[in-house]
Amino acid sequence: MILTYFATAAKGTEGALRDELRALRFRGVRATRGGVHFEGSIEEGWRACLSLRIAMRVLLERGTFDASSERALYDGVRALSLEDVLTPSHTLAVRSSASQSTLTHTQFIAQKTKDAIVDRIRDQVGHRPSVNVEDPDVLLFINMNRNQATLYLDVSGEPLFKRGWRMAAGEAPLKETLAAALVRLSGWDMKSPLLDPLCGAGTIVIEAAQMATTRAPGLGRSFGFERWAFFDKSARARYRTLHAKMTAEEQPIEAKILARDADERVLQVARQNARRASVRIPFLGESLRPYPFDTPRAWVVTNPPYGVRLAQAEETNRALAAWIDRASGITFGILSGDPQFESLVRRRNTRWLALRNGNIDCKWLVYET
Repeated sequence: MILTYFATAAKGTEGALRDELRALRFRGVRATRGGVHFEGSIEEGWRACLSLRIAMRVLLERGTFDASSERALYDGVRALSLEDVLTPSHTLAVRSSASQSTLTHTQFIAQKTKDAIVDRIRDQVGHRPSVNVEDPDVLLFINMNRNQATLYLDVSGEPLFKRGWRMAAGEAPLKETLAAALVRLSGWDMKSPLLDPLCGAGTIVIEAAQMATTRAPGLGRSFGFERWAFFDKSARARYRTLHAKMTAEEQPIEAKILARDADERVLQVARQNARRASVRIPFLGESLRPYPFDTPRAWVVTNPPYGVRLAQAEETNRALAAWIDRASGITFGILSGDPQFESLVRRRNTRWLALRNGNIDCKWLVYET
């Protein structure tokens, strides 16, 4: 059975996620604002959760219908069958979003959606599921757009950036999904050296190392679909087979991946994270200065200080800009939240993209030297 999925993405990373899905041979890939649509069997949804590095969540579409009124919303949700995933012994939670619709109050939309779901199940079997907002067995999303409602099941459960290896982070942590997007957007060939000279908790280099090994990022964690009603002994056996197959696909790293940071305390955190992620990366306690690569091509991908780290930003940005201006044979990918950074670099960037890191508007800048 062909199902329709929507993989959500951080603002600005939709194109990178689209390319990732295509590279992984998913079908029906189509990018839109906020994420990427794709198609496949239920096993393809499992594979997406295991393999996608850039997606925030994987959602399974269960139905789209008119919801121009409170009654229409209730009736539309109630008409959808969810008995294969949700029974009275399961818990649920509903989250909602709305734009350009008659119904705009997201809490009311979520409440009405929940009512329709539990009323249907109660009328069929005599009991209704309970709500668990913090840790539901089944998490649903209802999206309202121009009076059209789409109900989704959250296949992934916890957001996909929670890989399971990060025990601690630096002062301004970068989400794993955004770090993976930066590595892909840099155009790194996974053979030439890659350096993060301001590595913090090591997120960029750890994601790069796992990408280079083709290690699926979700192998070390569980997912929402494992708690659904249909996930019985037979489904679990199919999932174990898929998990084992993807585990066996891991390859040795060809490229040299390096990390540096002037703060020894944060390097200790980075080393811990790398060990938990099962990657070997040298973390060097050196200040920012040009690195003597011994290859004709190399990549530098980094997230220099800004926002909560502004105290050290000016000196660091000037040193990084000077390196870009003097370098040869290096592709620099810089995620900067400092509007002044571009003016410090004499070279023109070859590509740029508006991104968001947490609540900070940033610019992704690529310089080819």
